[in-house]
Amino acid sequence: ALPTDKSARLALRTQQVLAHETDVTATVDPFAGSYVIEKMTDDVEAAAVELMRKVEDLGGAVTAIEQGFQKNEIERPAYRIAQETDSGERVVVGVNRYTIEVEEPYEPLRVDPAIEARQAERLARLRAERDQAAVDAALEALRKAAEGEDNVLYPMKDALEARATVGEVCNALRKVWGTYVPTDAF
Repeated sequence: ALPTDKSARLALRTQQVLAHETDVTATVDPFAGSYVIEKMTDDVEAAAVELMRKVEDLGGAVTAIEQGFQKNEIERPAYRIAQETDSGERVVVGVNRYTIEVEEPYEPLRVDPAIEARQAERLARLRAERDQAAVDAALEALRKAAEGEDNVLYPMKDALEARATVGEVCNALRKVWGTYVPTDAF
């Protein structure tokens, strides 16, 4: 669900406390060139370069996606972190440490049905007012580009300028490329 007003306000207040009560914004470099921060930055850079090398060794981004490399690189650490959290090795405030006895009931944000109705009306008005022949021609040009080796960004831009919807653009590409279904890594 979308964040509720209460949760959005809590996130905002947290940022405001950091900005206005900690003086962290009072200097350009609050850690003053700290060796620890510099080392962490170097470590992140080295890890990013290593990941890019692995993707290139697999034959590029598309091949890596087809082999499930990126998905596995996300899932493996997520699983490890979940295990560490469950065992208590990793502290997550409010989840496995500093919890409260009685949780406030979760109240997901409920979107007013009138908003959906207004959006449907806007979409119907858009489709009634646009030049449908221009939209169809632009979507066909996009499909043809997707079938070959052409850059699809230009015909996609043309379709959107003709007032095709994002869904229509995605459907045009889906007809050519299908829908990606990731492989299971575990």
